[in-house]
Amino acid sequence: MNTQPTKSKKRIEILDIFRGFAILGIFVVNITIMNSTFLNQDEFALQFTSNIDQISEKILQLFFYTKFFPIFSLLFGLGISIQALKMLDENRLSFSFFGRRMLILFLIGVLHIILLWSGDVLNLYAILGLFTTLIIKWPNKLILILSGVFLFFPFYNQVFEFLFSLINFQPEVYLKEYTGAMVNKIIKHGTYLEGLKLRILEYISNIPMLFGFLAPIAFSMFLLGLYLGKNKIYNSLELFIQQIKTPILLIIAITNIYRIAFLFVLVDLKIFKLENYRELFVKAMVISDVVMGLFYLWLIGWLYYNTKWKKVLSPLKYVGRMALTNYIMQSFIGLILFSSIGFKLYETLSPSEALILAIIVFIVQIIWSKVWLKYFRFGPLEWVWRCLTYKELIPIRVPRNFSNNL
Repeated sequence: MNTQPTKSKKRIEILDIFRGFAILGIFVVNITIMNSTFLNQDEFALQFTSNIDQISEKILQLFFYTKFFPIFSLLFGLGISIQALKMLDENRLSFSFFGRRMLILFLIGVLHIILLWSGDVLNLYAILGLFTTLIIKWPNKLILILSGVFLFFPFYNQVFEFLFSLINFQPEVYLKEYTGAMVNKIIKHGTYLEGLKLRILEYISNIPMLFGFLAPIAFSMFLLGLYLGKNKIYNSLELFIQQIKTPILLIIAITNIYRIAFLFVLVDLKIFKLENYRELFVKAMVISDVVMGLFYLWLIGWLYYNTKWKKVLSPLKYVGRMALTNYIMQSFIGLILFSSIGFKLYETLSPSEALILAIIVFIVQIIWSKVWLKYFRFGPLEWVWRCLTYKELIPIRVPRNFSNNL
C-alpha cells in the first residue's frame, strides 16, 4: 500500500500555537524536577521560605502542575486522528505505517531517557498512540465514553499494585540504596556514565507513576483528541469555541473552587489523612487540573479569534511546529545546566529562579525556531522521524520563493 507523503496543505496555525503553549508549560514543570529529583524534592523545597519563592510555588501548583501534560496528550491524539483520517479518506490507511511511526517515536524516547533525562513520556505516547490507531474506526460516541472512563476511574493504584505483584516487580528497590545526597553528588560531580545509570534507575522506579498516573490521563486525552479529530472540529474551531463558552466557564468555575479548597483547606483536614478519602480527593484534584488544562486551550482559542492577542500568541507557533525537537532540546539544556558536564546547578535554584529560567529558555526557543523555519520545512527531529516513517529522504530545505507559512 502506498504511504508516501502527500503535498502538505496550509497548516492550522492555532494548533501549532496550542503545541507551543504546551511545550512552555511542560518545561516549567520539568525544570523543577531537573533542579531536584522526586527523591529529594520535598526536603529541598523546605529551605525556600521567601515570599517570592512561596508565590512561585503556588503559581506552579495552581497554574502548571498536571495542566500541560493533558494538553500535549490531547494534541498528540488529535494529530494522529488528522493524519489517519486523511489517509483513510484516500483509501491508504495502513496499520504498518503507524506501527513504524510509533516504533520510531518509542526508540527516540528510549534514547532520550538514556542520553538526556529520565522524565521522558515519548515511549508512553508511542505505546498509547499505537492503541489509538487501532480504534480509529470505532463509533465516535464510544470513543468519547472511553475517554471519560479512563479519566474518571479512581482505582489505578490498586490495579497496578496487583499487576506488579503478579510479576513480582518491585520498582522501589532500584533506588533503595540512593540518598538525596548521593543523587546530588552523582548529578553535580559524577561522570556522564554514572548519570546515565542513575537516569535508567530513576525511570524504572517511576514506572508506577508513569503507568498508574500519567498513562490513564494521556490515553483519555488521546481518545478525546481522536474524537475531536473524527468530528473535524479543527475545521470550525472558532464556532466550536463560541458554542462551548457557557458550559466551559461554568465547569471551570466549579473545578477551580475545588482546586483552591484542596490546596489551601482540604490538605490540612483530618479526613484528608484517611487513605481512602485522600485518594478520592486527589483524584478529584487531578480531574480538576485536567479541566484547567482544557480551559487553557479554550481561552487561547477565544483570545486568538476574538481579540488583538493573536499577535501576542502567534510566536508560539514556531515552537509548536517543532514540538518534538524543542521538547528534546529542553532536556539537553537541562542536562547542560544542572549536571556535571555543564554548569552543575542541580539543587541550587530557588522555585522563582527556576521559573524565570524556564521562561528565558523558552523565549530563546521561539527565536531559534523562527530562524530555523525560515530556511527549513521541518524541525531536525521532525524531519528524521518523517524520513524514517516514510522510508525515504524527504527534502528539508525551504525552496527559494516558497512560503513556509511563517
